[in-house]
Amino acid sequence: MKIRFRNFFIILAIAATSCSSLPKHRPNIILILADDLGYMDVQAYAQKVTGVEKQKMFYETPNIDRLSQEGLSFSRAYVDQLCSPTRASLITGKYAGRLGFTTATWFCKTYYNQDMKVPKGLYPHDVLDHHDPIDIPQAWNNAKTNTALPAGTPIDKGRDEITIAEALPDYYSAFIGKWHIGGHGAKGYQPCDQGFHAIAWYDAGASPYFNWRKNWNDRSKKLFPRMPQKYWDVGNAGEETGENYLTDDLTVQALRFLDERSKIKDQPFFLYFCHFAVHGPWQAKKDDSTYFANKPTRGWNGHKDPRYAGMVRGLDNSVGHILDKLAETGLDDNTVVIFLSDNGGWDSRITRGGMATNNAPLRGGKACLTEGGIRVPLIFRWKGKIKQGEWCDVPVDCTDLFPTIVQLAGYNPQKYYDSIKIDGKSLVPLFNDPDNVRGDYAHSVRYWHYPFNVSVYSPFDGEFLTPHSAIMVGDYKLIYDWQGRLKLFNVKNDLQENHNLVHEMPEKTTEMFDTLMNWLEKNVDKQYWPVLN
Repeated sequence: MKIRFRNFFIILAIAATSCSSLPKHRPNIILILADDLGYMDVQAYAQKVTGVEKQKMFYETPNIDRLSQEGLSFSRAYVDQLCSPTRASLITGKYAGRLGFTTATWFCKTYYNQDMKVPKGLYPHDVLDHHDPIDIPQAWNNAKTNTALPAGTPIDKGRDEITIAEALPDYYSAFIGKWHIGGHGAKGYQPCDQGFHAIAWYDAGASPYFNWRKNWNDRSKKLFPRMPQKYWDVGNAGEETGENYLTDDLTVQALRFLDERSKIKDQPFFLYFCHFAVHGPWQAKKDDSTYFANKPTRGWNGHKDPRYAGMVRGLDNSVGHILDKLAETGLDDNTVVIFLSDNGGWDSRITRGGMATNNAPLRGGKACLTEGGIRVPLIFRWKGKIKQGEWCDVPVDCTDLFPTIVQLAGYNPQKYYDSIKIDGKSLVPLFNDPDNVRGDYAHSVRYWHYPFNVSVYSPFDGEFLTPHSAIMVGDYKLIYDWQGRLKLFNVKNDLQENHNLVHEMPEKTTEMFDTLMNWLEKNVDKQYWPVLN
């Protein structure tokens, strides 16, 4: 595991001031990140929203529901609209726009992988171009996006983001699954370069669920021949498990890790477990697809795809196996389990082909800045430390996980506000005060930036999505379409975002718009802004 000098001295200073006050028995931490899992895909969340009995629903998530029953569930947890921005934001505690992660890309050309001179002001892992196949006139041209989290390599020229793993210097941090913030296989930007022991991983947006190992292990042939490195550092499938379905294989990898760590009593661990499920391609095991194809409740809430339902079941089974292993190994009482999705579900109402899920009554889905695209399940479970079956309705977001995990590990997250200016706030005060009566959780303003034309239909007018940015202040969210349209919603009272308050609340609209644009000016480099056509 590589430790870079700038990070090393910052971490050393923090550790030196904190170690004397560290708790004696610090918890192990498991963060399970689902991919594209919608808010309404989890039965506990669907029941909270609709009041419908679980047996009447189509999808089945008994194990994720068990997490909810045994922990604290957040009803208003927010992430970014796509996977790479959320992953970069979550692991650093900073808003994705500040890091240049404005969208998710699929093996795009960058200045680095084309071995090109980097124009002044740009980053080597910025894309040359990223666009969807849209053949109608566009008022704005797409911005650029970053594809690799700065890691302190020579070409980073001093840029080096501290990750959660690097902020836990005495934890054993391991990574399994989808990375997708490493420049599409760029050397020096993979999990092992960001503080993790990489068990099985792939630096891509998606993976086949059957016969995936060849893709993950093929390092000899570079997808980008000009890439200035000998091998394509795109992944490693890890040890053989005997499983032929990806979700099951990664789960076995995680279970083996837990078995090993249960024998080590003097070092806590952090496991960052990033599933590819339920991202496309939509491939489920045959028995699961058959079961859901014949299920009488097929069609409830627009949930009708048996393959997708089977993939949800596979993900849910994985969570169950993790919980069972914790109990079996005796790790249960001193392990925090966190469950989160990286963005909203791929909504069949706004995508071509009508596949995957339906996020109703939330509007829109993945790629949208409406609730269906950015509101996701988030659950914390820590036996004996967090009350069981509680719900927190306070809005929180993915930047909060960095300081939360740092505090759970016994360190003072204030150090990171001062040293690297993280945006998130620790959620620990909400564990015993879920209504935030004391006001100890003070994160009331949050931002999104998506400067792309996208071949997903707008949930408002049915046209292709155009560049959008958004701000949320308390219960109010303002969405700015760069075409000049503004929408203001009180999302606490208007989950479906039906009632645009712009004309009823012009002063609040202006105030929030000005705050958003000032934040963009100060925090997002201009190459990550859309450009007038």
